[in-house]
Amino acid sequence: MKEAIVKTDFNFPKQKNLYVGKVRDVYNINDEYLAMVVSDRISAFDVVLPEGIPFKGQVLNQIAARFLDATADIVPNWKIATPDPMVTVGHLADPFMVEMVIRGYLTGHAWREYKAGKRMLCGMPMPEGMKENQKFETPIITPTTKAMEGHDEDISREEILAQGIVSKEDYEALEAYTQALFARGTEIAAEKDLILVDTKYEFGKKDGKIYLIDEIHTPDSSRYFYSKGYEERLAKDEQQKQLSKEFVREWLMENGFQGKDGQKVPVMDEARVNQISERYIELYEQIIGEKFVRAEATSVNARIEKNIASCLETI
Repeated sequence: MKEAIVKTDFNFPKQKNLYVGKVRDVYNINDEYLAMVVSDRISAFDVVLPEGIPFKGQVLNQIAARFLDATADIVPNWKIATPDPMVTVGHLADPFMVEMVIRGYLTGHAWREYKAGKRMLCGMPMPEGMKENQKFETPIITPTTKAMEGHDEDISREEILAQGIVSKEDYEALEAYTQALFARGTEIAAEKDLILVDTKYEFGKKDGKIYLIDEIHTPDSSRYFYSKGYEERLAKDEQQKQLSKEFVREWLMENGFQGKDGQKVPVMDEARVNQISERYIELYEQIIGEKFVRAEATSVNARIEKNIASCLETI
């Protein structure tokens, strides 16, 4: 098993700074480009877990790259190149401080809110009489704030506009892009006998133009159900067979952790780490429809640094 990459600390020519997120290490090159290393760190409930997951970074980076290419006709995106299996290099854009979450089905956070008696989520009504994992008549957009630290918070369209977080013109464009991207993602998933249940998109602006940034349609940012057996499971009130990071969240909840104050992260032993790694590889193969090719497992940090440096020389 490959050693998980949980930390990088490179220094490239014209590098302005390094931003370390929950999963990504993002190198700012001359306030013009970003070199994003998708590490093997794993987060849940907005907490980075102590153990890394081998090949997770490669899985997420390669899925995101594939979907950025598959949606570039809908909205320009930040990607310029993927010089390494764990790296994307692209344009630096000023991010909008909201994440555009779109939900086609009543599940996850939406279901937890619904079960607690709420019938509005981010200003969007949720009809009475729905059951867990049921499809909404029309996908609903439920944005969140983009927290630099801590938890993202639900917010409505009206609050975003009232607080001036995004202009009305830009927000309407973000909504339109979100709906079009979700429709494309739904089509691609259906070809793989999958259902794209919900996902989130992040956008930024560069030179007055809106760009799609960060990851897209990965199992960390999205939830997928297997379409085969969906209706039968729904009718029987059974849990859906799904492709997402939800299995990690469920394991944490079973072990008494939901990211709340005073809760201790359960220990993830080697067997559990390996199991999660294999699940991520399964996610890749189902979503992309191709065999996953494991990248070279030795001297990974040196390989990443060399590949980024070579790419930056060409742009």
